[in-house]
Amino acid sequence: MTLQPPIEEMIDIGRGRISREIFVAPEFHQQELEKLFTRAWLFVGHESQIPNRGDFFISRMGEESVILCRDTRGAVHVFLNSCRHRGMKICRYESGNTSLFVCPYHSWSYTTDGKLQGVPLYRALYEGHLDRADWSLIEVPRLHQYKGTVWASWDADAPDFMAYLGDAVDHLDQVLDCRDGRPGGSEVIGVHKWILPSNWKFAAENFCGDSYHNPSHRSVDMIGIGPSARTGQIGRRDNEYNSGQHVWVSFPQGHGVHSVYMPQAFEYQSSYAQYPIVDEYFRHCFEQRKQLLGEKARLMPFTGNLFPNTSYHGRQPRALCVWHPHSPTETEAWRFFLVDADAPAEVKDVLRHFYMRYSGPAGMTEQDDMENWLYATKASSGTIARRYPFNYQQSLGVYQHNEPLPGNVSLQMTEQNARNYYRTYTRYLKADGWASLLGSDHPVRQAAE
Repeated sequence: MTLQPPIEEMIDIGRGRISREIFVAPEFHQQELEKLFTRAWLFVGHESQIPNRGDFFISRMGEESVILCRDTRGAVHVFLNSCRHRGMKICRYESGNTSLFVCPYHSWSYTTDGKLQGVPLYRALYEGHLDRADWSLIEVPRLHQYKGTVWASWDADAPDFMAYLGDAVDHLDQVLDCRDGRPGGSEVIGVHKWILPSNWKFAAENFCGDSYHNPSHRSVDMIGIGPSARTGQIGRRDNEYNSGQHVWVSFPQGHGVHSVYMPQAFEYQSSYAQYPIVDEYFRHCFEQRKQLLGEKARLMPFTGNLFPNTSYHGRQPRALCVWHPHSPTETEAWRFFLVDADAPAEVKDVLRHFYMRYSGPAGMTEQDDMENWLYATKASSGTIARRYPFNYQQSLGVYQHNEPLPGNVSLQMTEQNARNYYRTYTRYLKADGWASLLGSDHPVRQAAE
C-alpha cells in the first residue's frame, strides 16, 4: 500500500484541488466505511414502505444490509440483517410481511422487535448458558422519523437528526411535503436499483449542485422527453422555474442544494400540459401552496445532497436517491420515487411513467450522468492519472452568508457546494468530534420537527 500524504494536502479546499486518490484508492474506501458510514445519519427508507404491523423492507447503511420493519405494536425499527448465531442474513426477501424472522441456516428466530425467540434444541444444547435477552438482533442506536422518511446512525453519540440536518431542512421539506404545501404526506411508489462502475461520491457531488454539466444532457433536451413534450415544450422537464433566481447553498454539516427562489409575484407555469387532469391538479396545488405558505412558497426545490449519500430531485422528477458504496469503483444506486399519498390515481400513474422515462437505469437522463461518472472513475484509476488532482476552483470564494436564504449562498454556478462537501468529508476521515462534523466554525440551527 502506497503511503498517502496528509489528507489536508490531498483535499486542498482553499486552492480548489482534490486528489483523485479519494475516488479510486481502496484505503480511502475502507476509511469511509469505518469512519464515515458508521457515524453519519443515513437514509434507510420511508414509512409508506412498511404501512402495516409486521411489514419489512431490506435496506442498506453503507456496506451493511439492514431490516426496516414495523413491530406488532406499530413501532419502527432498523436491525442489522445478520443472525447472532453464525451471521447468516436472516431475511433474504426485499420486502414483505412476517411475524418472525427465521434464519435459514440454523433456524434461530427473532420477533419483529428484534428479540431472540426460538432456538432449536434449546433445552438440550443451550439451557443454563444462553440468555436470549443478550442475543437480540443488533439495532441501530439512533433512529429518527421525519415526515415519513426514516433515518438512522450507528453512532450512539450522534447528535439529534434535526441538528444534523440544520437549515437544509427547508429544502428537504420541499421534497417531502405535499404539493399543496401541507407538511409531509409523500409516499414511495417504487424503487429503482442498479449497479454502476463508479465511485459513489461522483453521484453525490453531482446532485450537490453541479449545474455545469448540463451539456451532457443536450441530446435529451433536443429530443424533448418532458411531461409537456407533445404540446411543443422542449427539454427534459417543464420550465417551472422560468422567472426564478437559481441559488446554490451549502451548509456546515456538508449538505449542498441547488434550489430556485421565485419572485414575490410568480404565477403558475403549466406543467404536464399533455395530461389536462394532471395539469389542473398541479394548478390547484400551486394556488393552495401559495395561500398556505405565503412568502415561504417562493422557495422551490431542484436538486440536493444530504451528507453523505442521500440526494434528491425536487419536482420533475421527485425522488430520493441513495448511493451505496460497493467498492472504490462500484456503486449501487437506489432511487425512491415519491408522490403525494392522496393524489388522484391518474396523477400517480402519469408521474410513474414520467419518472421511469426520465430517471433510472433505462431512463434517458440518468444514462448521461452514469456515462460521465463511470468514465471519470475509469480514467482516474491509472498510475499517471492519479498523480494529477481534480480542479474545484469554479466561483472560488464567490458566495454570501445567509442572503437571501440561510447558508452560504451563491447566485451563480459554483463548486462551493462540492468544496464544502469535501471539507466535511475530510473531518470525518480525521475522526473529528461531532462539534467539528456539524461545522463548529459556522452557526447551527437547532430545528424542531
